[in-house]
Amino acid sequence: MGKFIIEGGYKLNGEIKVQGSKNAVLPVLAAAILNKGKTVLYNCPKIMDVNNMLKIIESIGCQVKWEEDTLIIDSTIIDTHIIPKKYVQMMRSSIILLGSVLGRTKYVKISFPGGCSIGSRPIDLHLKALKQMNITIEDKYGFIECSTDKIKGAKVTLDYPSVGATENIMLAAVLSDGVTTIHNAAKEPEISELQYFLNQMGAMIEGASTDTITIKGVKALHDVEYRIMPDRIIAGTYMSAVASVGGELYLNDVKSDHLDATIAKMVEMGCYVKTYDDKLFISVPQRLQSIDLIRTQPYPGFPTDMQAQMMSDLVVANGTSIIVETIFESRYKHVPELAKMGADIITDGRTAVIKGVKRLNGAEVFAKDLRGGAALIIAGLNADGRTVVNNAHHILRGYESIETDLKKIGAQLRYSKD
Repeated sequence: MGKFIIEGGYKLNGEIKVQGSKNAVLPVLAAAILNKGKTVLYNCPKIMDVNNMLKIIESIGCQVKWEEDTLIIDSTIIDTHIIPKKYVQMMRSSIILLGSVLGRTKYVKISFPGGCSIGSRPIDLHLKALKQMNITIEDKYGFIECSTDKIKGAKVTLDYPSVGATENIMLAAVLSDGVTTIHNAAKEPEISELQYFLNQMGAMIEGASTDTITIKGVKALHDVEYRIMPDRIIAGTYMSAVASVGGELYLNDVKSDHLDATIAKMVEMGCYVKTYDDKLFISVPQRLQSIDLIRTQPYPGFPTDMQAQMMSDLVVANGTSIIVETIFESRYKHVPELAKMGADIITDGRTAVIKGVKRLNGAEVFAKDLRGGAALIIAGLNADGRTVVNNAHHILRGYESIETDLKKIGAQLRYSKD
């Protein structure tokens, strides 16, 4: 499982290059299956979720090779449409293989996905949409089996702007017969990234970042080289780390406009933030100020993936703050762990009331999910004494080198496999 061991109380100063985006690269890896050839991806993060996705696409016939942070995928041959259960249950994002394998082979068998336990996250939106595209779907003994003789373009209106459902529809529609329109589509930057990537392979998609995405089916795709965009949640995590303990930080290789909602809350806490074309500077006052309300929302609202990290800032802010989690119903699993460190937090359903304390105390805590684990590291950086964050595998799912990056700017922490 592994653990992070942190000695708290050190300010953070320096600069960090932000890794490639986890939430962008996973659908791109799924999309590579649609091309009967080679895909070259630059700036690809070496994280557990990427490794698991690569094991899946290798298991169905693709060939994969790393050259430093460049990933080369040869998807010329796909010799099975069955996705191995053992990998699918390791991560929620594997469900996007539903659309890409279906688009390539017209048949797919996949188990219900696993990943972080942060809420029910049903996939009914995905399945409802695919049924409208001439796809037959059966649920058999915990597996989803989808088949069709021809994927047909359709008008799809999502009940909720689900990122995963939007991606699956896009992937299934690329090689379809006709035109597919997605109304009430997700607007996250990762959706735009998938559109850019697919279009460079020869797809015909427009409308990403708006309510309506249009996909005109094409006959085939071609080889492509593509650079993965920087990870906006990693950038936000490092901003939160500096905000928690104080200091000054330059983040290199960022897209600041993807961080608007996070930046706004950092400024509200009293931080100074300056943005440039591809970097960001943040400096932090002596003590953070509380925030009246943070409400997580679909993009461009405040991201649910930054809720836990921001809470680790607010537990040491001056005053009382309120967070309302509207996306996932079980995303406060880090709260009891923060309480072990002296945080004063009361939760009621999806609402958390945080009364700031002057300082946390080191403790042994347990990560329950990816972002909550990152929040515990941030809390450990602020705490008096030593903090041990167990279940490090949750954190390694999305952070390539969090201990190296934070040590580079003055943090005292190390990773142990024991």
